[in-house]
Amino acid sequence: QVRVVESGGGLVQPGGSLALSCAASGTLDNIWAMGWYRQSPGKTRELVATLTTDGTANYADSVKGRFTITHNNSKYTVYLQMNSLKPEDTATYYCNVNEVLSINDRNVYWGQGTQVTVSS
Repeated sequence: QVRVVESGGGLVQPGGSLALSCAASGTLDNIWAMGWYRQSPGKTRELVATLTTDGTANYADSVKGRFTITHNNSKYTVYLQMNSLKPEDTATYYCNVNEVLSINDRNVYWGQGTQVTVSS
C-alpha cells in the first residue's frame, strides 16, 4: 500500500506563484511515476505534469513553460512549482502515484486534493 499526502495550495493573484508538494510513503519499491492532475467544477480531471523515477517529465500544453515538476533525492516526494498563474489554473490539484508490480498489474493512488485559487 502507498499513502499519498499533499501540501501547499491556496489563494494567489494572477501572475503569482505557488508550490505544491506530495510525499508518498509505505511500500515504494515499485513506484514508476508520480505527478499532478487537476479538476475544476463541471470538468473532468486532467493531467498537469508527471515525473518518472528516472527523471522523465511530461507536461500538459497549458502549463508548459510555467510549471515545473521535480522530485527530491528519494524520488518519492514531488514538487510542483507553479509560476505565472492564471485564473484558469484554478482547480483542485490531486497528487497521483503510479505503481507497477508487473506488466499486467498496476495500481494508482491519489491524494486527497488541495485547492488552488487564482483570483484578484
